[in-house]
Amino acid sequence: MAQPRTTARPSSSFLPVRALAAMAVALPLAASANTGVTITSYGHSALLIRGGGATVLLNPFKAVACAAGLAEPRVSANVILASSRLLDEGAPVARGRMLSSPGSYRVAGLKIEGISAPHDRFGGRRFGQSTLWRWKQGGLEFAHLGGTAAQLTPEDRVLLGKPDVLIIGVGGGAKVYTGAEAAAVVRELNPRRVIPVQYVSGTTPKDCDQGSVDPFLQAMSGTPVKRVGRVLTLPATLGEGTQIDVMR
Repeated sequence: MAQPRTTARPSSSFLPVRALAAMAVALPLAASANTGVTITSYGHSALLIRGGGATVLLNPFKAVACAAGLAEPRVSANVILASSRLLDEGAPVARGRMLSSPGSYRVAGLKIEGISAPHDRFGGRRFGQSTLWRWKQGGLEFAHLGGTAAQLTPEDRVLLGKPDVLIIGVGGGAKVYTGAEAAAVVRELNPRRVIPVQYVSGTTPKDCDQGSVDPFLQAMSGTPVKRVGRVLTLPATLGEGTQIDVMR
């Protein structure tokens, strides 16, 4: 009986020198992808996230409406993830590839998923659609819900999964979750860290319908809260349970 033909795998000693060099370079890069991230807040819902060999900017804004008086984030990033092209969450003030439409993308080694969701509480009939974002960076799973007031559908929950870090608007108004609505979403997704965004600190600007972070913190009573300032560093492995990191 004929024996099945087998193909021997060449040992590393027979691999071309160029291939060995490529392997030697690739291994440290793969290991360094899980070193955590550093997050810088520019206010409103603009965050700059560095880690895993990439830089991601969320929701760059013009200093209008609820972002009035803030310094615009005129920075560079590999990719910009905007909830929409509205000037308070998707303004062309930064440098980098801007994504604002739902879909699957690969940018700077990141696999990014954009999910369509209504901007408002009326199925998008008032303010159209926004985009929710999910990606992995620095060893952490991120979900960015910085520009919606709509309840999550069962499909949304499946697509978003259980993020390590949830970025969510909490200030209320026509296009942002109220504190109670945001707290309900946090309980649905059960993240390890929550970064609230899109709320007002201090005096409310003219033509702004958002409030402070306090109603959200009250609705999340019993959850640990840490006020971390403008810069937050997260390791690749987070502890169990949920913690709220308030940035400014």
